[in-house]
Amino acid sequence: MSESQELLNKFSSELKLASSAFSAQAESALAEAKKAGTLSAETKSSVDEMAMKFNTLTEAEKQLKSQLGELEQEFARMPAQSSAGSRESLGSTVVKSEALAEFAKSLQGNRRVSIPVNAALLSTDVAEGVVEPQRLPGIDVAPKQRLFIRDLIAPGRTTSPAIFWVQQTGFTNNAAPVGENPAGGKPYSEITFDTKITPVTTIAHMFKASKQILDDFAQLQSTVDAEMRYGLKYVEEAQILFGDGIGVNLSGIVPQASAYSAAFTPDAMTQIDELRLAMLQAQLARLPASGHILHFMDWAKIELNKDTLGRYIIGNPMNLASPSLWGLPVVATEIAAFQGKFLTGAFQTGAQIFDREEANVVISTENADDFEKNMISIRCEERLALAVKRPEAFIFGTFTPPAP
Repeated sequence: MSESQELLNKFSSELKLASSAFSAQAESALAEAKKAGTLSAETKSSVDEMAMKFNTLTEAEKQLKSQLGELEQEFARMPAQSSAGSRESLGSTVVKSEALAEFAKSLQGNRRVSIPVNAALLSTDVAEGVVEPQRLPGIDVAPKQRLFIRDLIAPGRTTSPAIFWVQQTGFTNNAAPVGENPAGGKPYSEITFDTKITPVTTIAHMFKASKQILDDFAQLQSTVDAEMRYGLKYVEEAQILFGDGIGVNLSGIVPQASAYSAAFTPDAMTQIDELRLAMLQAQLARLPASGHILHFMDWAKIELNKDTLGRYIIGNPMNLASPSLWGLPVVATEIAAFQGKFLTGAFQTGAQIFDREEANVVISTENADDFEKNMISIRCEERLALAVKRPEAFIFGTFTPPAP
């Protein structure tokens, strides 16, 4: 008799014994129920244990027979010309199987049989959640644009819904040398002013989430908080630069800036030259520039400029200092409207941001039917005003395309 058959016979014998014991226990329990009208807790526990063992052994026998059948088919498909010495017997193969070894162990000491389910878990019909996938730590968040433009502008705070200021709009200088007691009197210069009102604007957005998932996963809550604040700052940056002042939009810097107009044209004009000429234009307006803003792409092109010997003109791969050009900080942005363009200006003296309410995140369960559905509403908003006090302090232009 083969080893596999011996194992199956041993398993079947154990099943017959369990079946007989279960039947005897069931008859005894039935007699007790008829006599006393109910079953004692001890009898009920004994019957339940026998039933569980019987059901487990029955299922295990099915699994064992199925696996033996598959191994027999596989063994039969092996080439007939293989020598007996080089091919293990079916019984030896079965006995060496880890799954069947576990079956054999379970028969010793009347221990409960553990049914192997590894093969079943490979099925495409397994219900969701039966096999949990491996989870990588953390959350893979979307890449972020670096936001620095606000840092160039003078900061401020307000407690009012609007900013009111007086702007100087013109100056005619008529100063001249005069003698003692001039017959025509001393000359008068002219200074003109205008009043400006900038309303405080609210920038906000909302987010819906399940209360349970944010309670159970603290990292997700912190990620939502960070993403909402970033989204707010991204729109704020676009408003500071390009807001048209219509409706609730900020009056941005670019729509009010002076157009770039070079005072002269140097030989072999480059982007570096154009930024220097923009600085000169701001200087001639008596408002010395304090920084440059340009697209990441254009700044990369400038840093990669080389001389005839292949040496970088301003770029230095080993330099870890902050980007700067002509002694002024350079702020690079990803805003698409800035590609091929630049903004040079006196950011500290020409404009100021007034924060009425700094960016904040508020969570509520009282919006719509959130309470009923265990949902939460998350709001992130800020209130601010932008005062471009001296539009002539900013020079906005387009880089001249390089010569072919």
